[in-house]
Amino acid sequence: MKRYGDIAGDGGSNVAAQVAALHERLRRRLADVGSVVAVVSGKGGVGKSTVTAGLACAFAAGGASVGVLDADLNGPTMAKMLGVRGRRLIVAGDAVEPPLSPLGVKVMSMDLLLESDDSPLRWQAPTQAEAHTWRGSMEAQAIREFLADTRWGSLDLLLLDLPPGTDRLATVASLLPALAGTVVVTIPSDVSQLVVRRSITAAREAGAAVLGLVENMAGLFPGPDASRLAAEAGVPFLGAVPFDRSLALACDRGDPFVATEPRSEAARAIAAVAERVRAALARGARC
Repeated sequence: MKRYGDIAGDGGSNVAAQVAALHERLRRRLADVGSVVAVVSGKGGVGKSTVTAGLACAFAAGGASVGVLDADLNGPTMAKMLGVRGRRLIVAGDAVEPPLSPLGVKVMSMDLLLESDDSPLRWQAPTQAEAHTWRGSMEAQAIREFLADTRWGSLDLLLLDLPPGTDRLATVASLLPALAGTVVVTIPSDVSQLVVRRSITAAREAGAAVLGLVENMAGLFPGPDASRLAAEAGVPFLGAVPFDRSLALACDRGDPFVATEPRSEAARAIAAVAERVRAALARGARC
């Protein structure tokens, strides 16, 4: 896994051949993955990663084989939320074996590569003064290598936890042989829903089917109803996950909340959202 950023920062020598070879390796690596779904929000602070972790656990608890790629390279959280933080990565042959969560979810995250809690992510570039001009291409290259160098094996579903920003989805979609769709996360807030509208537009422009909209932290804010936003945008409303402090604490511990607290309202809501996502994938949802 030493190569992250190398292609973007090697002075341009033989870049096209290296990228073509990597793209072919990525295609082979994902050949046995049933569906790749990106979880997006556009805006930070809406609990998108919590929803991603919850969906992964709900699918796994239902018997599906699931993987999660933490595509938020600068603020990775999936390793902690899914209970694999601190696990040693094992390189076997031409791939890295992803650690397994308590429910058997395969997890890959930049957090598993950083040396310590206070180690920031540093990008290799010809000079650090030029790093900001290279960052976009290096981030894309790192995600491509995560996808291509991880031994995902046979999966029913691979979830991608994307960082905030309406531009990230188009980048990720361009790297994948196929993206089955997106799940968009919001909270009951005018500010959040303003950005989410743009995220839905960005998904459509990227040719990514919008599987639906999830309202997280329902009941915490006296804001607008997300089901109305979904109707106005012409996308399915997948459901509302009520605010539950126990869910946040479970994520901090790396516990699979849907399995440890299955009768809680939040766990039942996440399971219902997962079932609607499964049904949309089965139908072959389109934009």
